[in-house]
Amino acid sequence: MSGIFSRFFRYLWRGIVLSVLLPLLLACWSMWQVYAFSRLDSPLPERADAVVVLGAAAWDTRPSPVFRERINHALALYQTGRAGKLILTGGTPKPGFMTEAEVAKRFALKQGVPENDIVFETLSKDTYQNLVNTRYLMQRHHLGDVVIVSDPYHMARAMAIAGDLGMKAYPSPTPTSRFLDADHKTKLKFFVEESYSLAAYRLLFWGKRSVRKWNTLFSRTREYFGTKPFDENPF
Repeated sequence: MSGIFSRFFRYLWRGIVLSVLLPLLLACWSMWQVYAFSRLDSPLPERADAVVVLGAAAWDTRPSPVFRERINHALALYQTGRAGKLILTGGTPKPGFMTEAEVAKRFALKQGVPENDIVFETLSKDTYQNLVNTRYLMQRHHLGDVVIVSDPYHMARAMAIAGDLGMKAYPSPTPTSRFLDADHKTKLKFFVEESYSLAAYRLLFWGKRSVRKWNTLFSRTREYFGTKPFDENPF
């Protein structure tokens, strides 16, 4: 009997250690990813099919400073021939106002970008939806690869989502950012928020993938037995 209790407490202790250690490792890995992507200067293709601007806040008909930096960086890539089209993303938090994508399109048109080189969507509300809708636009317009533009600290999460969606994408963080140029407290706050968001996304993505695998296994089992497994006594 003592042996049973000792094994029970040993397994319990291991479970407690793992339940603390695994989230801690995930948090550290997420922080490293956010930091590494913010400093990344990876080579871009000579010419991508499009450059993607992830949505950010817009003030009526004007992009916020953060959004304007993203648009300007994308325009620089487009105007130097590094991308054939602009993909602009982002909806609106309030009905009756211009969407983020429409504000970005208006800004790009004023900079001389031809309208037929602009592809946009106006329904997304967050980064994940930005990229899901971007993938749809890529398929619809037969675009093979894209350069994703966002703030340096936001880059890791954007690329993680793009990779999980099966997109051929290259990161290009903005060379300047209001968050990187801010005081230490603001910079740290944004870094922690992005690290937390990346870790939370990873947990949700792995969770959904595990559920999907179990559902697939369950469906195959149903097909094999011809009914729900174990719902009837076979004897």
